[in-house]
Amino acid sequence: MGRGDLSDAECEMIGPLLPPERGRWARPAGDNRLFLNGMLHVLRVGCPWRDMHERYGKWNSVYVRFRR
Repeated sequence: MGRGDLSDAECEMIGPLLPPERGRWARPAGDNRLFLNGMLHVLRVGCPWRDMHERYGKWNSVYVRFRR
């Protein structure tokens, strides 16, 4: 868990409010907590999506879910 990421208590509160992500046919869905932490990181730091830290996954996946 990085600095500024959601704690376990915060994730338990927000988790039920998030819609489940559907995975592709041959791929399971990603973790909502990981995507949310990636979105919050970009919004907090103000960096471009392409410069998002790699620990949050692929920047394009996080951006697509943010855009939805």
